[in-house]
Amino acid sequence: MSLLPAVVSDLIDQFAKLPGVGPRSAERLTFFVLRNPEATATGLGNALLNLEGKLMYCEQCHNLAEDAICTVCANHKRDRTLLAIVEEPLDVVAVENTGHYRGLYHVLGGAISPLDGIGPDKLNIKDLVVRIEKEGIKEIILATNPSTEGEATAMYIKRFLAGTPVDVSRLARGLPVGGDLEYADQVTLGRALTGRQAF
Repeated sequence: MSLLPAVVSDLIDQFAKLPGVGPRSAERLTFFVLRNPEATATGLGNALLNLEGKLMYCEQCHNLAEDAICTVCANHKRDRTLLAIVEEPLDVVAVENTGHYRGLYHVLGGAISPLDGIGPDKLNIKDLVVRIEKEGIKEIILATNPSTEGEATAMYIKRFLAGTPVDVSRLARGLPVGGDLEYADQVTLGRALTGRQAF
């Protein structure tokens, strides 16, 4: 029998379902909301309700949007000949935060993972050829994660686009800034050597 009211226990359980939030963190979040009920609870509740009512996926790139077209696709100052293919909308945020990319995106909605039952047909891959022809894309950057699934997805897309007139590139791999060679794994160090640049 729980010492807490059912509504409090339910909120703890809901917070605990979030990635990276364990039972203790879920309890701390719940009691923070309880200590600041009006501002925090109302704001959090409204934000969650707005997600369901106002959020959709962009018709062009499959990024998160509040309208049929996301803010990136609607921005005519972007380089419309360059397309970065990413796995998730959060990857768009990561690339944008670098401040070094001014092209468009194509969000796959995941990565190929046979063990999880995710094949190419469950990702936003088929409309790539249509976008290339319709939008005049000249270069595609495969910006999938450097995981087994991300590599498999990148290889599949490269083969899928073999008959199109676009240049296909892949994000560089290598050592992180501030890292020491002695702590780098063999794969990372090998990729850093292979992808070396003139200095």
